[in-house]
Amino acid sequence: MRVALVHDYLNEYGGAERVLEALCEIFPKAPIYTAFYIKGSPAYKRFVDTKSFSSNKRFKSKKIIASWAQNVPFFASYLHSPLRFLAPLIWNSFDFSQYDLVITSSSWYVTKGVVERKTQNAKRKTLEICYCHTPPRYLYGYPTAKKQRGFLVKTYALLVNHFMRVYDFEAAQRVDYFIANSREVAARIKKFYRRDSTVIYPPVDTKKFEVRRSKFEVSGKYFLVVSRLVSAKRVDLAVEVCAKLGLPLKVVGTGPEMENLKALAKRLTTNAKRSTVEFLGGVDDKGLVKLYQNCRAVIFPAEYEDFGIVPVEAMAAGKPVIVLAQGGVLESVIDWSKGGNGKCTGVYFDPATTGSLTLAINNFTDLEEKGYFDPKFIQKHAQKFSKERFKREILTFVKSKVK
Repeated sequence: MRVALVHDYLNEYGGAERVLEALCEIFPKAPIYTAFYIKGSPAYKRFVDTKSFSSNKRFKSKKIIASWAQNVPFFASYLHSPLRFLAPLIWNSFDFSQYDLVITSSSWYVTKGVVERKTQNAKRKTLEICYCHTPPRYLYGYPTAKKQRGFLVKTYALLVNHFMRVYDFEAAQRVDYFIANSREVAARIKKFYRRDSTVIYPPVDTKKFEVRRSKFEVSGKYFLVVSRLVSAKRVDLAVEVCAKLGLPLKVVGTGPEMENLKALAKRLTTNAKRSTVEFLGGVDDKGLVKLYQNCRAVIFPAEYEDFGIVPVEAMAAGKPVIVLAQGGVLESVIDWSKGGNGKCTGVYFDPATTGSLTLAINNFTDLEEKGYFDPKFIQKHAQKFSKERFKREILTFVKSKVK
């Protein structure tokens, strides 16, 4: 069976790229088709053998096929967002008629419905399965990484997005089968595309984060945030609350909101000599594992997250999570009020306000003292979202659909 993998673009390395990585392990001979890639970017390095990633042998010979947009100056760096109306031309430029199965990994760049029926050989039908991380958030009113500023920009985006919504709906009708990365996303697929889907949670490398000791170490004194520093992730809530209360907070991640968050922490700190909020920027895998394993709890305040891999990584390390009760995290984190003593994995807060988060942290502190959070139970719960489980469920789904 000839298989092709299609991914939005190779720029950042996040949850969608982790899915692509796992799909590459399932189908090692499948090439990756993408709108464009940025050489040297974290995602590109994961799939191409480079000097900085020479030890990554798994994807050393991975074949990456980019569209014509790759050759347009500044398209990958600056123009792909304002020129997103070109997406239909980009995906229609590929010919997938030589493949038996095409698996699309879709979120931002309307990467679905890429198999054009009219161009196929009449004796051969290419099956398309779309693993949907979410219908494009910017098209359907969900918080996004970038905010539109200025009247002209907002007007332009309004016009372009209308066109893109029409195309996105039509492309969704060409997909043979949808896989959603959460029940939250399955509901969005039903609402916006009028299509059914099967939920297969994305892969989390739980083994990497789990504590391999007979006894768990005493919880650390700091709270932890792991996130891209963009407005939709609402890291400002955690920074503001911890700065005001004088609670130690370590922030892992980079992004356009970095300087604003640093300024916020400095302005609100309760310690005249030193802020309790520490910005670590990007850290390597080894450092991230240690931060997870030695923290007190992870704060995850992202709005309407599609699934949320960070909370599962935290739980894989046996650590509880304080999460904004919106989106996919409701499917992975067990609130204390539902699980009870020793059978919960975190604390919910809602709405997305500093007051609500403050109450949640106070509640967490009280529950922590009462021993509500059992590290062994939390770590075992995280195994439900492992990479091995993802690969097994994907293979089972594919085998059931491919004749």
